[in-house]
Amino acid sequence: MRTIIIEPTENSKVMKFVADYNLMPGSLELDRTSDVSELPLAKKLFVYPFVERIFITANFIAVAKQDGVEWENVVEPLKEIIEAELEANPRVYLQKEKEVQQIFAEMTPNPMVMKFVSTKILLDGFVEVKSKDDAAEVPLAKAIFNEFDFTKEVFISDNFVAVTKNVSVEWHEVMVAVRTFITEYLQNGGEISNATPQKHESPVENLMNREYTETEQKISDILKEYVAPAVESDGGKISLMEYVPETKTAKMLLQGACSGCPSSTATLKGGIENLLKQFVPELVEKVEAVNG
Repeated sequence: MRTIIIEPTENSKVMKFVADYNLMPGSLELDRTSDVSELPLAKKLFVYPFVERIFITANFIAVAKQDGVEWENVVEPLKEIIEAELEANPRVYLQKEKEVQQIFAEMTPNPMVMKFVSTKILLDGFVEVKSKDDAAEVPLAKAIFNEFDFTKEVFISDNFVAVTKNVSVEWHEVMVAVRTFITEYLQNGGEISNATPQKHESPVENLMNREYTETEQKISDILKEYVAPAVESDGGKISLMEYVPETKTAKMLLQGACSGCPSSTATLKGGIENLLKQFVPELVEKVEAVNG
């Protein structure tokens, strides 16, 4: 419980209640017309009809009363209220409840990759960190690499983090620890990325150092509309890397949970290749992974 010392003032209508710490920067002067919705202490004091004004500054609260009420009859109840309210809200203003950022772990089709989904958006776009040496500009990825030596890759997109492990551990052994670590890192305000996120619309521009051709854009638009939602829900990304018109081949870049996934070949051949053959048969006959 906060300790408050009662100090009379030269004005018989005003009593000071002195705390042993600074209550707030600046000062507040309040009367019964003031908005005290964010000031629970003032709200409680104004319940007493004899309280006319409240002045809060530095380390004390001064209360001005009406005539006709003796301090000896009311000072102790006021002191108790002030002590209790400062215990709950030490800085006078209503303390906001800290927003909890929850993280949920989800399996992906790739047994080496676990997806950790946040209740809040992490990035507008995505970043892919293929090794610990590449993590300097992505503090969250760097923290995961430093904390867990089984980490091979980290992929951060929108509201999730996909972590790729090596064969030294199984996910059932480490999943809770990784989820707890990411939750606490984000809850404590840890930085996510200082690198510019790649955009979903054209994610391989920086790798190709050029924009899509008209044909490539057409293929990419189909992928974005019909393939991206399902793939990204599994913690991965499949993007058009290059189109070879001579062989009618669409070459795909696999990222996140898709990279190294045993089922990625089946997805490319049985899913994406067939889809593109249906939508643009004049353009695509074959689909390949450039980093399968």
